[in-house]
Parts: sequence; C-alpha cells; structure tokens
Amino acid sequence: MNKATATPERKIGLTETLDALLAEGAITREQANLIRGKYAKDARHPVAIIAEANLPLATDAHRKLTAETLTQWLAKQSDLPYLRIDPLSLDVAGVTAVIPYAYASRYGILPVKVTKTEVTVATAEPHQRGWEHDVAQVAKREIKRVITNPLDIQRYLVEFYALARSVQNAVETRKAPLSGIQNLEQLMDLGRKGQLTADDQHIVGIVDWLLQYAFDQRASDIHLEPRRDTGNIRFRIDGVLHEVYQTPSAVMSAVVSRLKILARMDLAEKRRPQDGRIKTRSPEGKEIELRVSSLPTAFGEKLVLRIFDPEVLVRDFSQLGLSDADAQQWQKLIREPHGILLVTGPTGSGKTTTLYSTLKQLATPEVNVCTIEDPIELVEPAFNQMQVQTNIDLNFASGVRALLRQDPDIIMVGEIRDLETAEIAVQAALTGHLVLSTLHTNDAPSALTRMLDLGVPAYLIKATVLAVVAQRLVRRLCPKCKQPVEISDARWREVTGGWKMAQPKQVFEPKGCLDCRETGYLGRVGLYEFMTVTHALRMQMQEQPDSQLLRKAALLEGMLPLRIAGALKISEGLTSLGEVLSSTPPPETSA
Repeated sequence: MNKATATPERKIGLTETLDALLAEGAITREQANLIRGKYAKDARHPVAIIAEANLPLATDAHRKLTAETLTQWLAKQSDLPYLRIDPLSLDVAGVTAVIPYAYASRYGILPVKVTKTEVTVATAEPHQRGWEHDVAQVAKREIKRVITNPLDIQRYLVEFYALARSVQNAVETRKAPLSGIQNLEQLMDLGRKGQLTADDQHIVGIVDWLLQYAFDQRASDIHLEPRRDTGNIRFRIDGVLHEVYQTPSAVMSAVVSRLKILARMDLAEKRRPQDGRIKTRSPEGKEIELRVSSLPTAFGEKLVLRIFDPEVLVRDFSQLGLSDADAQQWQKLIREPHGILLVTGPTGSGKTTTLYSTLKQLATPEVNVCTIEDPIELVEPAFNQMQVQTNIDLNFASGVRALLRQDPDIIMVGEIRDLETAEIAVQAALTGHLVLSTLHTNDAPSALTRMLDLGVPAYLIKATVLAVVAQRLVRRLCPKCKQPVEISDARWREVTGGWKMAQPKQVFEPKGCLDCRETGYLGRVGLYEFMTVTHALRMQMQEQPDSQLLRKAALLEGMLPLRIAGALKISEGLTSLGEVLSSTPPPETSA
C-alpha cells in the first residue's frame, strides 16, 4: 500500500521530517537540534524551513540540503512522483480553470496538467487527500498527485492565478465582442465602445508579469504575435522559440498598446513599423534595457522586444568563447592607433556583444569613443552614441562624417551596408582613427571580397583593414546533465573535415534535466574564425580576387575555420556535435 494512503489526514510536521532525515543519516543530531530550537514556532512547510538553514548533507559536505533535494526525498518517502514545475510547459489558462484560486490556496495545491481523462495536481503535503474527491467531481476527471517544491507551488499559485484573473477581468471589462480588433478583415470593429485601454489596471498587471517572467526564464526576445482570434506570446531562449501563452485578441491589442506607451512610440500610428526602447528592472533589481520593434500585420501589430543584459559589457573575451591565442591577438589589435576591425556573421550571432565588450574595454577617460547605430542596441554612458534617422537623411555615412568632426579616437559603425558608408569608414581609418564595424558575410575572408563588391578599391582595403572576425553562437551543454559518449573516427572526420587535430576519447551530448528544462542546453558560447590581415593576405588582394585563393591564403597564415573552432569546443565538453554541425560550414584544409 502507498505510504501516503496508510496515514491519517494531516500536514507533515517539522519534527517528524527532521527525525526521518536523521534516521537516514542525511543530517546530524546537532543539525536537527539547531533547527528545532531556531524554527520551533515557524508555521511554514518543513522543506522551506530546512532549506533556509542551508545545511550541508551529512554524507557529502560538498552538497547542500536544498529545497529541491528535500522535495525529491519527500516524494521518495511518500511513494509519489516528483515534479519540478516548468512554467513554459504549462497551459496557464487551462490549469487555472480547473480549481478556483481560493480552494487551491487553502490546500496548497496547483493543477499542472489537464487531459481529457486526468488532472495532474502538484502538492507538498502527501498526507492531505481530502481535496481529491472535490476536485475529481468538479473536473470530472481522475486525479494524479505529484510532489513539488512548496516554494514553487506558493509562487506559481499566485503568479498563474493572478495572470489568468487579469486576462479574464480585462476581457469582461470590454462589453463588445472580442474578435476582429485591428483586424484588416473587420476594420469596423475599431469603432466599437468598451474597448480595452493600455492603462487598464489588468493590462498593466499582464505586462508586468510578462517582462518579469521573460527575465526569469533567461529570454533574449519576446514575440507578441496577433492572430485572428488570439494572440500568441513566445520567448526565444538560447536561440530557440518557446510558446508561452495565448490571450484573446483584444487583450493582445491592449498589451501591445501598453508596451508602445512604455517604449515612447506613437500609439496612434499602426500602419508603419516603429522602434522604441524600455528601461526596467529585473526581479533581482538589475537594470535591463529592451529594444522594441513593431510591425503591422493582417491581424494587428506584431511586437518584438529584444532584451539586453548590461552584464554582457563586463564579460571578458574568454567568457564569450574566444580562445586564449585569439583573445590576446584581439587585445593587441584593438590597441592599434588606426585601422578597421570587422566582425561578421548572420543576425543573432553575437556581433553586438563582441563589439560592445570591446568598446567597454577601450572607453577610458583618455579616449573618445563614438558610435553610429541603427538602432542603438544598448545605451552605455561610457560611449557617445548616435542613432541613424533616415527620415532626416541621417544615415551611417553622414553620421560618420559628423562624428569625424567630434575629435574621436575610436568610431563604431553599426553596419557597413553600402559604398558610401564603406568609403567614409576607410577614410576615417586613413585619417588616424580606429574603426570597428560589422558586415553580413558567412566567413572572415568573404568580408574582404564583400568590401570589394561594394566598390572599395583593393589598395584602400590593404591599407586599412587590420583583421576580420567571423562568429556564430552555439548552445552550451548543461553542466549538470551532459553525458559522455564515445565518438568514432568517421564521425570525428565528418566534424573536422580532414583537419589534423587530436580526437577526444569521448565527447558530450545533451540529456536534459530540471535545470535546463529537459533541453540539455543552458546558455550559449561563441565560435570565432579569426583572420588577421597579414602581408601574405595583402599580396592576394586584387581588384577581382579569387575568394577561394584568399581563403586558402588565410588558412596558411594560421586562421582556424569556424568548424574547427567548434570542434575545439566539442573537445572541451562545452557543446555537442549536432550544434556545431548545424551552425558551421564544412572546413577547407590549408593544404
């Protein structure tokens, strides 16, 4: 018989929990007595109390008795499944509709999954079952109990029901039907009365929840996408989009309006794209900046919020993923008095982070650092930043011309897109300035041919370009669950493309655990193809150079291709074979 069913209806107590842990040797008698004396009158759940004491495990001093460890132990003691709540995998609207908040709060339970035949309910009290019959009758489904961290139940009970209540109240405040607001198919709906407003208190609550939730989940982007009858909310985490929530279309429209107000965008203008920014704080109190972009679609305005964490500016190059040799070479190059340094790669490959981290190191009181960006990604007090304004003919080229009259030492041009910008960047380098910029090319040697394609003469490129860095971002393996696997010679040759490099005895592959939300990955790391423009490379530069010969010359000069940079990260156990193979082109040999 299940241990939980063999005991009377009651809450678990601190004394019995400590006695059970003591009997198993998880804690010492001194630790148990210490907690009894300090928390004797504390009414909280024993797991929360013992976790707060931050005790080392008696059998392993390197491990702590955390809330999760204690919850897993409690689940084992109770013969019930353990569940750690992943808020991204929950249908918040569905689960909160099963049990009223007052009832769920009274018993400390939280529905986490609803199917046609079953409701999974999280609890931290294995000996309390009085609520099961009531919930089964109301839901008309069988009940499956799981043991969950009481702190998570308490937190998500408040968050999820508050969100669901805000959405429901927002819907009820609008008397007119919900469908068709800002919908090109039913433009007449815009004139209806009772429409939700951006400063409605329920909408303010939804937006606050959305932003805090995104920070908590390490999202880099928030996507708000209007559809015919609903609005989808998705987060991009470690480069992959996850669907988070669906709201009625009227609520989505009001949420978009609220965010536009916060971003100081034109609320009345819904026909053309706009840009704005929001500065706010994370739940931990860190200042975080969001860049907001709107796009008119068939069913309303789509909004994307790019989240910038100021901590990226204080990361050193080894944290970003540069090898020691490349980091030393980069440090040497950024101290050059003049020349051009180019960073290339597709959108979302980390170019901005590389440039901002570099500029942050260079921006001392003795140096004037100026940037021209479209738009300004992250406002940094150490730089003088200017934004492109196409409506008043302030483009990259005219912006750099203006910056040159501001006595700059270092100039960062957000992107070289055309001949005019390329020429003015070259001119700035020739007149004694260090210029950093980005290009969209697949590899480092292609940046030189791209400059030629734009129309910059070869002799000017030879005279100014110091180095090119191509980069990609790959997901970093979760350190807690990555598992070692053997790798065959053929598989390693597939990765390295014939390059002569040591084959590791084993590599690591993703497995999935609670910390990485079963993805196997946690965070990202950069891969870099570092090409210094040496004398030999300059000799290859002609008005119409052969890109393959240019690449071979770069390889002979010591450039490591992106794939080989990825292979090194695989050898170090930082990422997986699949990530590197999907993100990098096959390497050519230098032979």
